[in-house]
Order: sequence, then structure tokens, then C-alpha cells
Amino acid sequence: MAGPILHVDMDAFFASVEVRDDPSLRGRPVLVGGAGRRGVVAAASYEARRFGCRSAQPMAHALRLCPQAVVIWPRHDAYAAASRQVFAIFARFSPLVEGLSIDEAFIDLDGTQRLWGPPRAVAEAIRAAVRAEIGLTCSVGISSVKFIAKIASGMNKPDGLTEIHRGDELDFLAPLPIGALWGVGPRTEARLLQRGIRTVGDLRRLGEATLIEWFGAHGQHLHRLSRAQDDRAVIPDRAAKSISHEDTYERDLIGEDALRRHLLSQATRVADRLVAQGLRARVVHLKIRDSAFVTESRQCTLPRATDEQREIYAAACRLLATVETDERGFRLTGVGVASFESAHTTAQLDLLPPTPTAARGAALQTVLSAVRERFGHQALFPAAAGAERRPDTTGAISESLPQPHRPPPKRP
Repeated sequence: MAGPILHVDMDAFFASVEVRDDPSLRGRPVLVGGAGRRGVVAAASYEARRFGCRSAQPMAHALRLCPQAVVIWPRHDAYAAASRQVFAIFARFSPLVEGLSIDEAFIDLDGTQRLWGPPRAVAEAIRAAVRAEIGLTCSVGISSVKFIAKIASGMNKPDGLTEIHRGDELDFLAPLPIGALWGVGPRTEARLLQRGIRTVGDLRRLGEATLIEWFGAHGQHLHRLSRAQDDRAVIPDRAAKSISHEDTYERDLIGEDALRRHLLSQATRVADRLVAQGLRARVVHLKIRDSAFVTESRQCTLPRATDEQREIYAAACRLLATVETDERGFRLTGVGVASFESAHTTAQLDLLPPTPTAARGAALQTVLSAVRERFGHQALFPAAAGAERRPDTTGAISESLPQPHRPPPKRP
């Protein structure tokens, strides 16, 4: 076993940032997300969770459960700023920080005890620093096993601290429901429940051979987890696999002109994030879902890596041309990029100097992205993309990295 490992998880992160920034919301149920017919809950405060509200829930359903909830349009820039502050605190205590998302991370404390003391003291110091410096709370799990630390961080939320001492892992896992294990999704859970397997202890007693017979190689993985065997290391600075922005629309988009307008907006946001992170991408992908929930995806590889909105948008339009759009309405579109290279490294490796047009395009993109980062996403935003808060969007959170764009300040 490795360790000690912390898993730090911010408490109702988006909702907590909103309450911190607007104290009048304190004690009230808060839902972050879009309020439209197809809006989705991105985060629910603990006051809202008492009514059964949760993230990824249709907003309409959440409001039926809690009609008095305050619905707030997501402010991605505020969440990204808070996330940077949180991760800066993590980095004080160990160089081995693996971010899982904008609001949670693993921290490997191996070798830090002489400087910071025992793991529990570090966890308490992190919680105190997050509360004092950022005005938010987090919950921490401690274990010598990576996935157990993650389970533990959710045991006593909010503002909780749960430590599973070395040697106590099996006793901790035994009574937990099987759905607590990584890799046990709804289908696997249903199959196990049908066989009377309800807890991790039940799963462990089945034995490896039976699980392999039922689930193949995945069964072997489940057996190892049930025995607290997880030898994965904490990997710092894990590189992003993709950056994307997608929107779900309250009213279906019809026709290529409407689709292109929204793709331009999404390509612009993705380009801004590439510039902010000093990256260029070689692969562009398109995601589109129609009113019948048929989802199609396309991708292409560019001749050279880029961070320019015009090139990303042009590629997205070429991909759109391969989709049958006649007599169809579309409820979701998304533009993403992958296969990253450092912008600095890309410039060094280019064998041929850029053409004057390419050089001007790269310089212009850098300036436009910098202006939008400083003054808000609507600054110098392409007019053809329409208003920043498009009337048909639901406010769903993009499947992307922390974002420098600024959604509208008004509360619905």
C-alpha cells in the first residue's frame, strides 16, 4: 500500500461560491444551473439537497421538489478563480497533487510528515486554510488506499474529516453498499443485487473466480477493490485529454445557420481556454444531439496544431456538413479539441515560418482572448455568434476544464 493519501472534495462547490459572494443566500436552498425547460442542476446547496435536489438533475424536477429554491446562472470565471486558490493551498503541503476536477484532488503526503506532521494534522490545516483564505469548506478523506480516501471524503459532508487507519480498510469497506466501489455502475449493481450481493463484504466473500465468471476481467478488478487493493499512484499535473464546450438548448435549433452560429460561440470559448493554458490542439471534434436524443459525433485532425478560433470553427463546420440536418431539430451542440501541444513547443517545431496571414491570425487570437479574459467573455465576442447569454440555452455546465468566461451577472 502507498500513502498516506488525502482526497479533498469541496462542499457543494458552485453553490458555496455563490453563497460566499452573496451572503443574503445563506441558509436558503440554492440551485446553480439553467432555469429553462431543459435546464440542468450543476450544483445544489445542502439546504436544497434536503429536499432531494442534486447535481445533474433536470432543473424542472428540482424545482418541483423545492419550489422555493433560488436558481442562479453559473459563473464559470468565479468557480475557476476559487479553484486556482484551492489548488494553490494544496500545493503548499505536497508537490504530488492530482486534480480530478475543478473541485477535488488527491494529495500524496508520503515523505512530508517531518515537515507537516501526521496526515490528520495536514488535513485539518488544509481545511482551516480553505475556510480562512477562500471562505469555503471542504471535506477530506485519509487512507493509504487511493479509492478508499475518496470514499472517506464523502462520509461526513459537509466540512468533514474521515481517517481510515492502515489495517482498518477491510473493516471499513465491508458494510458499504456495493455501489460505493469504483466501477460498480447501475447495471453491475442491479445484477449483483439480483444475486443478493448488497455490500462490499458480500462481494468479497464471493471470491475472485466467481466474479471473473460473472463479469470477466472487470470481475477481477472488483475483487481487488473489495480487498482494498488499489496500487495506483497519485499522478501530479495530470494533463487534460480534451477541452470542450457544449450547450443544451431550451428550444431546438433548426437549420445550418442556427447551428453554425452556436458552433462559432463554442469554438470561440474553446480557443480562449487554449490560449489561457498555453496550448494548441490538433484534433477538433463535434458533438450534436437531435430532438429524438440521437447523438452523433465527428472528429478530424488538422494539418498543424492551432489555438485559433477561426480554424477550430472552420473544422467544426466541415464536420457539421457531414451530419444530416434537414428536417431535424437539435437540442445540444458541442465543440471540443484534443491532442495538445504546448504553444511554445509548437512554434519551435514548425519547420516552415508561418505565412503573414497565419502570423496575423495567431497574434489576433492572443489579443482577443486576453481582452475577453480581462473584461468578460462578451468583450470583442464575434457578432455572428449572437448574444453571450443566448436566449435558447439552458445554462448547462460545459464538459471542459476551468473556464475563463464570464456568464451574465443577473440572477434568474
